[in-house]
Amino acid sequence: MKYFFASLLSFFLVVQFGFSQGKTITHKVATDETIVQIAQKYQVTPYDIYQLNPDAQRGLKSNMVLLIPGKAAGKVTAVAPKMVLPTGSHEVMPKETLYGIGKKYDVSEEALKKANPFLETEGLQIGQVLVIPYNRLHRSVDSVKSEKVIRHEVLPKETKYSIAKQYGISVEELEKRNPEIVPNLPIGYKLLIKGNLPKTTNLTEQVVEKKEVLTTLDANLKKVATYVDYEVKPQETLYSLAKNFNLTQEEFIALNPSLKNGLSTGMILKVPANKNPSFQPKKEYGSLSKIIAEGRRKRLVMLLPFNIPHVQGDTLNSVPERLKKDKFLNMTLEFYSGALMAIDSAKVLGLPIDIEIYDSQENKFGSNVAALIQKNKLETANAIIGPFYQSNAEVAAKLLAETNTPVISPLSKDVGNPMRNLYQTIPSTDAVKNTMFDFMRAKGGNIMAVVDKKKVSIINYIKENQKGVPFVAFTDKGAVSVESFKSLLVKGKMNYVVMETANTWMIKTTIAMMLGVMNEYQVQLVILEPNDTLDFEEIKFDNLVKLKLMYPSVTRENVSPEAMIFDKKYKKTNNIFPGIYATRGFDVTFDTMMRLVQDVKFEETVNSVATKQIDNQFEYYRKTDGGYTNKGVFILYYDSDLSIKEAK
Repeated sequence: MKYFFASLLSFFLVVQFGFSQGKTITHKVATDETIVQIAQKYQVTPYDIYQLNPDAQRGLKSNMVLLIPGKAAGKVTAVAPKMVLPTGSHEVMPKETLYGIGKKYDVSEEALKKANPFLETEGLQIGQVLVIPYNRLHRSVDSVKSEKVIRHEVLPKETKYSIAKQYGISVEELEKRNPEIVPNLPIGYKLLIKGNLPKTTNLTEQVVEKKEVLTTLDANLKKVATYVDYEVKPQETLYSLAKNFNLTQEEFIALNPSLKNGLSTGMILKVPANKNPSFQPKKEYGSLSKIIAEGRRKRLVMLLPFNIPHVQGDTLNSVPERLKKDKFLNMTLEFYSGALMAIDSAKVLGLPIDIEIYDSQENKFGSNVAALIQKNKLETANAIIGPFYQSNAEVAAKLLAETNTPVISPLSKDVGNPMRNLYQTIPSTDAVKNTMFDFMRAKGGNIMAVVDKKKVSIINYIKENQKGVPFVAFTDKGAVSVESFKSLLVKGKMNYVVMETANTWMIKTTIAMMLGVMNEYQVQLVILEPNDTLDFEEIKFDNLVKLKLMYPSVTRENVSPEAMIFDKKYKKTNNIFPGIYATRGFDVTFDTMMRLVQDVKFEETVNSVATKQIDNQFEYYRKTDGGYTNKGVFILYYDSDLSIKEAK
């Protein structure tokens, strides 16, 4: 396999040179030279330079080589007009501090760091251009004598805490300046953030202003107090309903006390009338049509991190030797080998798609994505797969937002920032857990949790997102309490025991308790995350089978005829069976291509059809704050025939 990857990489080295031509010039940074001076010299803006050199935003270094946009070629002049920085930005000068810059623009250091994330790791450096968060959309500034008056109009979903944090003040200070908001925060109310309003001697004006405040408060209170009936639909859970109506689960139960006994389809619940639900019905899984839509050929671009310059510049290791050490490169090439299988399948099916593959030259700190987009006019592509790192995928999505070009993030598990054209193909960790709990509730099961005190993240997740799930208590000596465990069991229902611990003794104790009650109760063992401890010899596999160990997974063990054909063909080509990244490379690429050739836009196929490929499934949903997330999670269990099967 290593030799296959080595030849594959050598082939790509040759192909990639064809993509490296572009109308740009280079500039070597001189000592103490700033980005503004360079932009002046070549008659471009700092933003133009940052697009081609994203790493430059963290500061310039002597002898650093920058790419200068092609429009500057042949236009170098000795004298250029003074460059004016874009509104809302600031170039760091010698001896400046973050405190001084914040004071100059009347923003907090925290706000500056949030607007410029690289400050956390790189610190403040001469020549950096900082984004200054003015928040112009939500506040107005009026001049009162020599002091500024800053006001903020309350938007839907905003809280006192979020507003106070935005302006670098405390909630107490916010309430002190606006005593009317102590009992409630009305939408549309204009808060006084800073400065003193001019005193008015006109009593009528005071009465009118007070009346407006009371009217706003009264209108909002009436809205909050208005409710309508809502019928629970299939697949809905307490978690999803509370989230869709912008309420906490406690608030939802307070409105509907009957929910303490459980949620069922067809129940009539009381919900706020002024809050529109954003529930999206669970998609049906099906096959994308093999009928190819008429029209022009589709352009699919792949941005993969081969990092060719680093491989070429490695004088200490040959390509095979580097492959032994570089896990990230191995992963990339394995993904690429699977994608090549998908491309070959597209040729067999006659799909009218042109494929372009570029080296994204990325790591977690940056990439050359901006330069690739500009040089190759990637805004005209129908879809882009990659980059791998979430931050780099977001850069690509942001640069292509205007054309709404789909950017498919193939490997990142991060939730990510909201962007309309960004598609996360791997379900988030919370989405995986939520699917497991949704499945257990849909089966009408009784759920309890046995969680090690060291598993703080799991404890917090259940407390915050799965209200009502009880925890089995521990004895004074730290052992799982048998009495507590038995008290939570319910006859006539499947009792799902969610166990999360890496402690061998706790696992054995929990399994023993469950086996001991199997004659009286239905019990099934559930885990939320992979647990290597279950593979130890001390944990008997037979017991896990008896308890039908169940868990959520992004991938499945596919033994279908189609999967067998894929495995056989891959082994014939690469002399090894496909790994998870190879299969994912095939699944993501093939699914994207099939969606592109439909007779509707890519986004429409995502909204209407969920699909299953070899080992992955794609069930996309639009996030409330923008973009799409994949909730395609398999529920798997150990069957009595010693195989792993998908729970239905």
